[in-house]
Amino acid sequence: MAELWDDEQVAGALKELTDWHRDGDAIVRIAKLPSFPAAIEAVRSVAEIAEAHNHHPDIDIRWRTVTFRCSTHSQGGITGQDAELAG
Repeated sequence: MAELWDDEQVAGALKELTDWHRDGDAIVRIAKLPSFPAAIEAVRSVAEIAEAHNHHPDIDIRWRTVTFRCSTHSQGGITGQDAELAG
C-alpha cells in the first residue's frame, strides 16, 4: 500500500512535474486542448496509462478543458503513486 506523503515530499515532486499544482489532498493539472475531440483523445491516452498503473485520476471534461486530479483515495491524500501517474 502506498504511503501518504508529507508537504515537503509533495512540494519536491511538484518541482519536477510541469504544469501540475497542489489543491488540498490532490495534485492537479488543467489542460486546455485545441478541440473537444482532442480533449477526449487526451483522456483516452491517460486512461491507458492509468490502467497500466492500476491507479486512476479523477477526470473532468469541460468542452476542450480537461482537469486531471490525482489523489490516493485509500490513503486520504497524495502518495508516490500520484506523482508517478502525473509524470
